[in-house]
Amino acid sequence: MDLHLPDPDAARAQARPLDRRFRHAAWMSTVFVALLVAIQAFAAMTGTSFDGLMVRPHDPAGLIGILTAPLLHASLDHLLSNALPLLVLGTLAGTLYPRASARALPVIWVASGLGAWLLGLPGSTHLGASGIAHGLLFLVFFLGLLRRDRQAIAAGMLAFFLYGGMLVTIFPHEIGISWQSHLGGAAGGLLAAIFWRRADAALPRKRYSWEDEPDEDGADAGLDRPGPPP
Repeated sequence: MDLHLPDPDAARAQARPLDRRFRHAAWMSTVFVALLVAIQAFAAMTGTSFDGLMVRPHDPAGLIGILTAPLLHASLDHLLSNALPLLVLGTLAGTLYPRASARALPVIWVASGLGAWLLGLPGSTHLGASGIAHGLLFLVFFLGLLRRDRQAIAAGMLAFFLYGGMLVTIFPHEIGISWQSHLGGAAGGLLAAIFWRRADAALPRKRYSWEDEPDEDGADAGLDRPGPPP
């Protein structure tokens, strides 16, 4: 009986693109979080106020916050609460969906700020990258539902297992939490998943002998069919 064991060289060749994607996605996510830390440290050391760069709902001057507010945080605790989801979800999305993620991020960024500007209360201010994290969660989760290949389903389940509680925070639930930016970011992630669900090809996977069905004479699987001698 021939087991048709997988070729180790072929398996390593298939793994190399995934390794490169993972390193690049992890590096880019780390650089972004490091930038947020640097901005927060600068503000703390110099006492600089970034009030003019926050989203101020229904105020035309507050539209600048759509671009700048995700880079700002009210405190170190606020930053730390967003850092880990950004690292994990950014790495996950960038590894499996590099093209879709590159196209989705600007949409998520703008949609998060627009959600805060349109739905927020007049006189309030909104800042922080939590809307980006929500957009990445919805991107990965809904790509799993729409694509339905093994890697996409596994990534969607993993994202939901780790941060499924964020699905609730797109609705009003706690004073001082910008659910409006969460909802905007989530909507951006969902739209990006719909538009660019086919932007990235599914990763190749190893096949084993038991996955191949034998043909009528049993030759495809390398098996001898039992039967009476000729």
